[in-house]
Amino acid sequence: QVQLVESGGGLVQPGGSLRLSCAASATIFSINAMGWYRQGPGKERELVATIPSGGTTKYADSVKGRFTISRDNAKNTVYLQMNSLKPEDTAVYYCYVFLRFNNYWGQGTQITLSS
Repeated sequence: QVQLVESGGGLVQPGGSLRLSCAASATIFSINAMGWYRQGPGKERELVATIPSGGTTKYADSVKGRFTISRDNAKNTVYLQMNSLKPEDTAVYYCYVFLRFNNYWGQGTQITLSS
């Protein structure tokens, strides 16, 4: 079984930046997709960014040009670089890995925009 451990969340000012990390406990093969979801207050869970195994990186319209997803296979880690943060970005962020027969989720990390 695989565990995903998230880090990098916290309180940040509007216009600021944060980088989230999601480290897997072991090398994961046969990945269908990996990326990040978020759920803000009073909102449904939404896909923020994804890297399909055989496709191109995709982003939610609300974060295009501001967020960047990346992967370091040697460290079994997925990152989400978040720039020009807005109050609307306040949410709990969850990383995920979707496999052929199973899905794995991080524990979630809180991002809060505050003056």
